Amino acid sequence: MLIQLIRLVRCFFVGAAWSMGLVLVAANAQSVAPAPADNDVYAAAKSWLDQSLSQQRGDLPLRMEVEVGQLDRRLTLAPCQHVQPYLPPNVRLWGRARLGLRCVQGAVKWNVFLPITIKAWGPAWVIKSQVTQGATLEVTDAMAKEVDWAESYSPIVANQEDWVGKTATRMLSAGQPLRQEMVKDAQVFQSGAQVRVVAVGVGFEIVGRAQALTAGVVGQSAKVRMDNGQVVSGTVSDPRTVRLLL
Repeated sequence: MLIQLIRLVRCFFVGAAWSMGLVLVAANAQSVAPAPADNDVYAAAKSWLDQSLSQQRGDLPLRMEVEVGQLDRRLTLAPCQHVQPYLPPNVRLWGRARLGLRCVQGAVKWNVFLPITIKAWGPAWVIKSQVTQGATLEVTDAMAKEVDWAESYSPIVANQEDWVGKTATRMLSAGQPLRQEMVKDAQVFQSGAQVRVVAVGVGFEIVGRAQALTAGVVGQSAKVRMDNGQVVSGTVSDPRTVRLLL
């Protein structure tokens, strides 16, 4: 089932996404035949991309695809015996990118950039119909579907339990895959609310009452004032409980 499959990707980061097969697709093909030096460039790019993928294989359920663009046809590249591909600074093999290629063995040294687009098709949750900002997401708000994870740098929210019950950070439109930036934990109580405080120590547990001094979000810290006036901070565990570790 989808839930079992996507548990593999709970802590997904784009830098670890080279995982399954690679498809090289020629983008914006032209009828003009490439020059011999251009052939060397494309051959070097394909070989480098194949090798990079094979070195980074993993268990992520992604189907990788790379669209290779075209060099500027105004360029005239001198013959080169060895073309060296490389990633420019701050460029990742994810989404729209560019691959640097330089001639390191030839009569004339040159350096060019080849546009590429990396796509990573995998399971995700897609919004069914418009969700307003601040609304609490329910199970019926999204459906399972394969999407391109690399369309954005924001990680996909792959597991259903990681978005159901959370709040939309902005208006969500039908067809949008859920990403981390689109949801946040829901606020469960406001400042001034009466809450239960559970103080936990080694071998004991004390339960008391307190007034919230900050808003409470499950899993995050909140300040409360105890009946004796003491102000403490604890972790919100449910809509009415703050836990303190002693």
